[in-house]
Formats: sequence, C-alpha cells, structure tokens
Amino acid sequence: MLWATMSISLYAQDITGTWNGALVMGKAQLRIVFHIEKTDTGYIATMDSPDQGAKGIEVTSVEYQHSDTFKLIVKPLRIEYVGRIVSDSLIKGTFRQAGMELPMDLSRMEIAPKSVARKQDPKKPYPYQEQEVKFHNPDAGIDLAGTVTIPEGDGPFPAVVLVSGSGSQDRNEELLGHRPFLVLSDYLTRKGVLVLRYDDRGVGGSGGSAENATTADLAGDALAAVNYLMSHPMARKDRIGVMGHSEGGVIAPMVANRIPAVKFIVLLAGPGVPCDELLLKQIELISRAGGMKEDELEKSMAISREVFRLIKEEKDTAILRSRLAEYLWTTTDRMQEEMKKAGMTEKDYVESQVSAFMSPWMLYFLNYDPAVELAQVKCHVLAVNGSLDLQVSAPENPEGIRKVLEKGGNRHYTIKTYPKLNHLFQKCKTGHPNEYGDIKQTFSPKVMKDVSRWILKV
Repeated sequence: MLWATMSISLYAQDITGTWNGALVMGKAQLRIVFHIEKTDTGYIATMDSPDQGAKGIEVTSVEYQHSDTFKLIVKPLRIEYVGRIVSDSLIKGTFRQAGMELPMDLSRMEIAPKSVARKQDPKKPYPYQEQEVKFHNPDAGIDLAGTVTIPEGDGPFPAVVLVSGSGSQDRNEELLGHRPFLVLSDYLTRKGVLVLRYDDRGVGGSGGSAENATTADLAGDALAAVNYLMSHPMARKDRIGVMGHSEGGVIAPMVANRIPAVKFIVLLAGPGVPCDELLLKQIELISRAGGMKEDELEKSMAISREVFRLIKEEKDTAILRSRLAEYLWTTTDRMQEEMKKAGMTEKDYVESQVSAFMSPWMLYFLNYDPAVELAQVKCHVLAVNGSLDLQVSAPENPEGIRKVLEKGGNRHYTIKTYPKLNHLFQKCKTGHPNEYGDIKQTFSPKVMKDVSRWILKV
C-alpha cells in the first residue's frame, strides 16, 4: 500500500493512534475509523469503514489548518474531514462527501456496530450457485474481484453486469446497512438471470486506486467485466447486458457502444441531461428538501453555477485553479457559518473547495454530457427512475434519455418512472438522502419484478 505524506505544523496534542467516529442518518449509523501514524516528514493515515467491509483505505493527506484544526482528505472517495482538537481523546468535526455534510466527532473509544434490520437481505443457503471470480482490466493494469451468481438449471442463461454509482463501492453497493446489489442480484438470479457484481477499483478484493480515476476510467473496469462474462460458460453470449445505477447509468452506454455484442442496458436512475445541469438540480432539490431558506439557496446556486461555468470554460488546469480560487475568495463572506462549523479560516475554506473541484473525476464529470453516448446506443434500453429521486430527478432525466434515443434512431427502449421512490428505489416520504438509513426497504420489489421480466423478454 502507498502512503501519502504531508509536512504539517506540530500541535501539542498527540493525534497518533486510532480514532473512531460514526455518521448518523436517522436510525442508521456508518462507522468510520482513522489510523494515524507519525513519520519524519509528517503524518500518514488509513481509513476503515467497518460496516461496509472496507479496511486500509489510503488517506491522501493529513494536515492542520491552524493551531487546533485537524483535516483529513481521502481523494478517491471525495471525502474531507475537518475537526477541532478538543483534547488528546476528542476531536469535534464535520464529515463531507460528494455534497453531503454531517457532523462527526472522533474519539479513542471503539464504537459498537448498530444492528439495523434489512428484511430483503437474502439468507443462505441460496437456491443457486455462487462463484468468487477475478478478471483483468488490461488498460489500467489491474485485477478486479467479484461474485457471479448462477441460476439453477442447465444453462446457459441471460447475463448482466451490475455497475455501481459514484464513489468507491463494494460489490453489494452497500450504503447505511443497505446492500442494493446483493438484493438485486439475488432476485434476478432466482428468476433465471446470471449476474456479475464486482468491487470497484481499490475496494474489497479489487486492485488499483480510484484517486485519479474518471468516469471513463471506471467504464474500462465495466468493459473488462463484460468481456469476462462473455467468456463464462454459463452465460448466453447473445443475451448479455449491463445494468448501471446512477453514474453506472452513464457508464452502461459507454460499454454498449464499445462491445456491439451487448444485447441490452438497464439504466437505474441514469442521467439524461448534461452532468453540470444534473448536479445543479441535485444541489437545489436536496438543499430545499433539507430546509435551506430560499435566499440562502439562491446564493448557493449562484456560486455553483459560476464555478461550473468556469470549469467548463477553462481547459488549462493551472489557469482554472487560479480562477476558481480568485472567484471563491469573493464568496467567503457568504460561507461564514459553514466555515465556523468546520473550524476553518477563509484561506482554508477556499483551498478545500478548489481542491474538491479540481479532482480528475469532478473535472471530467462536469464536462460530460450523457447524450454523446446515448445517441449512439443501438441495443435495447430500459430506463427506470423514482419520482422522488432528488439526485437524478424526474421528469428531466428520463425525458432527456427518451429524446436522445429517439433522435439517435433507437426505438428499442422502455422508460418508466415509479411513484414515491427515491434514488435507491426505496419507497419514501421526501426522497432526501437523510431518509435512506431509516427506510427498512432496500429495493422496490415492483421495480425488480419489472426489470427481471424485461431482461428475460429481450
């Protein structure tokens, strides 16, 4: 494992050792553990997410913002933790990831796992065969690990690769105790579909790192997964598809256009509008549903629009970094409360924001339009969305997919929006991400039934 180091100013408290925290979303919690060591040049650290089965994730940098402020950055997962050191056994702070912000304190005390009943989780023994597999992505030079589930019977069977959403995910796409891909693959396999689900690069049994990976790079991993499935003796070579959730819905068309043998793609909450528009709408809907006042929302949206405009306009990264910093300096007066909560100076705030926007993933994603690949897709397409999805909203995205497919001459598509479902296809009240952990349902049975029937008829 590679360790990232950064020279930092020393503080009187000893921050080395193991720090434990928990992200609380309703009744659910997600434990986060940081392991920090001191070296001759500064500090190094790794992160564990015990409830997701992830260990030893490299912390990109460890730093102090000023005399008592502590900061950890995990670039591949777009995670930033900023906290105020209260004592040698307590850090009070804020955890941020991909637009989500939650309070999280760190202590030396281990936190016990919190049991949450997930009724849809399958119970062993399964009425089908499981295979642990590895396959190679030659372009990236990495091996990826996954699970193939094979239906009962002689086969071969229709087959599908599951591709996860944004952020590094394990093969079950686990989030807040929910394992959507485990539930989905179990359902599909019982209905007669062979399924391959895999750990994203740098997670679980998969090699590589997502630190500098873009959506196009992750599409290379999915491409390798499909090529592996093409060689599987129990998979029908004429009935292989790709099912992508969220960002995976951007990746699925990329793969289909590069492997003509792909028979179908399923877009679970897949984007159908330019990605900068997608993220702007996401910010608006989640902020409003979270109770942000309209005047504050208007200011926040204006800042986001200008930042996104600069990113799309300026292709020289050095100049872009300078222009972003210059612009964000003009907005710090509007962000005083946010900075105070995080214990940050104005300089710290601007630097953290610029770094987040300058990640390879973000630069690529904000400049990407799904229409480019969707317009070329000739295989069968099923696009399903939830009416209360605040991350990939309806009707904009399903209608965007429809218009692009029709313009490209593809008539082999089905598009459906399900009432009262959120981004994870859970029955919900508001669709806000804060609900995800409280909802007992992992994945709508109605959606799984419709998806399986569609695949078996294609």
